[in-house]
Amino acid sequence: MSFAGTWNVVMKTPMGDREAVMVMAEDGNSLSGTMEADGNTIEIQEGKLEDGRGKWKADLTQPMPITLEFDVGVDGDAMEGTVKLGMFGNSAVTGTRA
Repeated sequence: MSFAGTWNVVMKTPMGDREAVMVMAEDGNSLSGTMEADGNTIEIQEGKLEDGRGKWKADLTQPMPITLEFDVGVDGDAMEGTVKLGMFGNSAVTGTRA
């Protein structure tokens, strides 16, 4: 399924649920887009489609500097997978198409 579009995403972190809005685009096996949370917008990096899954990174500066590494799949209007939270390990991530 396609990652292209706008997604309402929830990350289950040790600091509680973190919500973000992602706007994604596909170009062949490449993913690009933005992630907006808490009034900050960042570009996703190293986005790719691999084995039917989307993988990308996002460098946050707030509430602390950390690189998030996503590995998710899409089934229709639902997104589900994991996000690596730097030294804090992996957490579940889910999303719904907006």
